[in-house]
Amino acid sequence: MLKDIFTKTKKKKYATIPSETAKQDVPEGIMTKCPNCKKIMYTKELVKNLKVCFHCQYHHTMNSKERLASFLDADSFEEINANMISENPLNFPDYIEKLEKDREKTKINEAVVTGTGTVNGQKIAVAVMDSTFRMGSMGSVVGEKITRAIEKADELGIPFIIFTASGGARMQEGVLSLMQMAKTSVALKRFSDNGGLIISIMTHPTTGGVSASFASLGDYNLAEPGALIGFAGRRIIEQTIREELPEDFQTAEFLLKHGQLDAVIPRTELKEKISAILSIHQPGGDFQWQEN
Repeated sequence: MLKDIFTKTKKKKYATIPSETAKQDVPEGIMTKCPNCKKIMYTKELVKNLKVCFHCQYHHTMNSKERLASFLDADSFEEINANMISENPLNFPDYIEKLEKDREKTKINEAVVTGTGTVNGQKIAVAVMDSTFRMGSMGSVVGEKITRAIEKADELGIPFIIFTASGGARMQEGVLSLMQMAKTSVALKRFSDNGGLIISIMTHPTTGGVSASFASLGDYNLAEPGALIGFAGRRIIEQTIREELPEDFQTAEFLLKHGQLDAVIPRTELKEKISAILSIHQPGGDFQWQEN
């Protein structure tokens, strides 16, 4: 059954929606131009297709609200630790002001949203990183919320699923940000030792300390097509090793080819394939929770 889940599927063909007139005159918000193929689409139609380009299958950025709505069953999400906000332990200039602007802009309090919900009726704990808030950077509150979500999954005996999207550790919090790599990794190890199922879904971009810690520690490490995944930047690596890297280096497809991912799954197929994985690991199947 796992072979069927990870089997590549044929690309679907879609009709061109916008007219020639629409291509020349693009009212703000009504039309969206794909940054990859440069084709123009009606924004409403793009949203219905889970923000995947009809023409080139480019996966546009999703915020946490859109991600949860597309992945979880309707009205099943119950948020936890929603009111946790970052402080400024290093007195970094303008940090609090920038956080307040992001909270106002995104309507969320931090760069990750956590809670519980169901996927085709199967209960999970979920964490969704949001790149629209401080580029999804990992500060101490992000690490704490993810850790508490893992502990909630352990408490309830349900799988833990995380969608990662991050520019890495948050520089304004210094070593306190880097500590979250260890904290979240230890929480996942404890959860795994108790028989917990961990599914990590890497979206564009997943970089820095996030890619080097909890994003890569799933029982299943999955990614969306075209996602940038890596630790250091391409230019830094090339300067360090004094070699030119492959054109597709640090893409989801490159990592899959080199054994660092289990599958690259289009967004339009993700819910059903994750549902199938969860079904395999239900009590009575191949997977059993260990007794405490």
